[in-house]
Amino acid sequence: MAKKKDTGPLFEGMVLTEWQKFSNAIFGGFYRKGARNDKELMKTLAQADIRVMPEVYKATTMMSTIMTAIGCFGLLALVFAPGFGAVAFYENQQTAESVDPCIIWAFENKELIDTSLGWSSEGYDYGGCPFYETKTMGFVAKVIIVALFGFLLPYGAFKYFSNTAQREKDARGERLEKFLPYAASYTAAMSAANATPMKIFKSLAANEEIYGEIAYDSAMIYRDITLLGMDLITAIKHAVDRAASPWATEFFQGMVGTLSSGGNLKLYFLNRAEHYMRENRIRLTVFLETLGLMAESYVVVAVAMPLFLIVMLVIMFWVSGA
Repeated sequence: MAKKKDTGPLFEGMVLTEWQKFSNAIFGGFYRKGARNDKELMKTLAQADIRVMPEVYKATTMMSTIMTAIGCFGLLALVFAPGFGAVAFYENQQTAESVDPCIIWAFENKELIDTSLGWSSEGYDYGGCPFYETKTMGFVAKVIIVALFGFLLPYGAFKYFSNTAQREKDARGERLEKFLPYAASYTAAMSAANATPMKIFKSLAANEEIYGEIAYDSAMIYRDITLLGMDLITAIKHAVDRAASPWATEFFQGMVGTLSSGGNLKLYFLNRAEHYMRENRIRLTVFLETLGLMAESYVVVAVAMPLFLIVMLVIMFWVSGA
């Protein structure tokens, strides 16, 4: 029998990208002490499964913000560059109101036309026309452009990069809650077969394609027990700190309470599986109702209303005799 091919570990370690290495080399030392004392940031990074040190995360955020600001200032320079910038190009354009007067002037004063100026539109060349006017960008528009590229975009980039961990945590929490009802049912079935918690977590960790993010948390618990030598309760407490979802936090915390008090873990898994499946059905029902409401709105606005308007217009034209 052929040996099963090793697919590698379930997760990689702390592997930095080239951009993260560069950012850390520039700003890592500056942020190291303060970032490591930021317990909230470290917890968020763990919950988001972002496998970098907090100073690397902050250094990457700052470097990305600086590069975004440099790009914005470069665009700002191109916009206001004299002679060839966007503002200069706009202000060299002739106003639409002065085209017709210049054409009439050129028709009546051909001897006064200065062709070297290159003022022309459709019809005659009207270089030297006294009615020729160019567009002018208002002061308010220039202030808006400066505020947009000089402040709003760099600040928005900083907020965006700073909230990366929180966004990843929220996204991971949604994925956890998506698979947790089925994982809870699996743990209940395994527990009913008298499987130990160690075997349950090991089995969950081996089925990442089925149970998604909950398989990763199970792998972390199994790693803490087998590799780091922690007891089961301590390993699950660490999983509580890593949990990105209230459901997952409640699930692991309930296991800690049940194990600590000597309760029936099999009954706990059965109750949690029933609870999460019920909550999942409620969420799916709400989603389907929302989807049905959107479908009805589309039918009314995009299908029924145009047909109703067509019929009404035909009747109105027929009644009026038009």
